[in-house]
Amino acid sequence: MAGTGAFLCFFLVIHILGNLQLLLPLPEARTQFNWYSHLLSGNIIIKIVSYVLYFSILAHIFYAMLITIKNRRANGRKYRYDKRGAASTWQSRNMGLLGTIILIFLIIHFKDFWYQYKFTHVPLDEKGNKDLYTIVVEVYKQWWYVVIYEVSLIALGFHLLHGFHSAARTFGLYHPKYVRWVKIAGWIYTGIITLGFMSMPIYVYLKNV
Repeated sequence: MAGTGAFLCFFLVIHILGNLQLLLPLPEARTQFNWYSHLLSGNIIIKIVSYVLYFSILAHIFYAMLITIKNRRANGRKYRYDKRGAASTWQSRNMGLLGTIILIFLIIHFKDFWYQYKFTHVPLDEKGNKDLYTIVVEVYKQWWYVVIYEVSLIALGFHLLHGFHSAARTFGLYHPKYVRWVKIAGWIYTGIITLGFMSMPIYVYLKNV
């Protein structure tokens, strides 16, 4: 879980840097975003990374299911007096729920963008690249999709916050000497990733209403 989670956290950084092209003014946003999408699909190194990404997502889901089953078996007994709420964070007790929301979102996200780009006819822009930018804009023009996106990213934020701290423990980095800095780093990373991704559909929607 920690290893695949760490790779997915790294991928999110690369993903958000590329998607920042959406915030550029037109027509530069369209040209740059389509160029970035073409780069990801046409580079052999990026293709290898994408296969690692697919494996990491599937492995992360698989191990999450195993851990959830194991925890349910271990915690199957009900206690008359339960103070786990005071001893653990909300997100740590609801990783299953958060992960399910993220999984549903990923299915929608892959269907609307990755599948469209890979397996359907997408018109070309003036540079000869597939015009994924227009597909993104058309999707983000729908307010209900933006709402789904935002709710899913809030779930991702809570998921990342717990996952970051949990992975730090697994890797042996949660030492009393620098536990405070690990927590700060987790909050900073989570804030940048979550708020960064949340800003994009809102920006595109407001620009096109």
